[in-house]
Amino acid sequence: MRKLFSFNLITLDGFFEGSQQDIGWHNVDEEFNEFAVEQLSTIGVILFGRVTYQGMASFWPTPFAIKSDPVVAELMNSFPKVVISRTLDKAEWNNTRLVKAQVAEEITKLKQQPGKDLAIFGSANLTASLLHLGLVDELRIMVNPIILGQGTPLLKDVNDQINLKLLKTQTFRNGNVLLYYQPVEA
Repeated sequence: MRKLFSFNLITLDGFFEGSQQDIGWHNVDEEFNEFAVEQLSTIGVILFGRVTYQGMASFWPTPFAIKSDPVVAELMNSFPKVVISRTLDKAEWNNTRLVKAQVAEEITKLKQQPGKDLAIFGSANLTASLLHLGLVDELRIMVNPIILGQGTPLLKDVNDQINLKLLKTQTFRNGNVLLYYQPVEA
């Protein structure tokens, strides 16, 4: 059975985006890019919520993205993708399928198929929803060495306690710290 993990960058004060969806504070460098390519090599399908999907779909197919980051652009544009949204009417980015209903059933089917892991990038609301359903197997939270003071909390829609087990950590020269957590039953 495939694992579903969620990957997000956050600030030290717990925001995954600043005001007006700003992510310009992401602490990205060559070491991060190497990590990103390595992480992408473990993935078979990427899941997105509507907002993240629209941002990614408007960036990765562009000539700028292809020229500035050809390896990641090729991977992002070729991967099978699933966008989960009740409001989106169509998903036109290459290899993307839209799921509007029966989300738990669709995710469960994907997890049961053979292949590489499933990943959620960004999409904090989707992550929270799937955590509630017990479908997220691992949270990968990369803490960036910055305090914004305001923004959108990563898991603002989680209202119940979820216990986590720390699986491992990874430190980066630029000060980022990646935390790998597994949800556990109380």
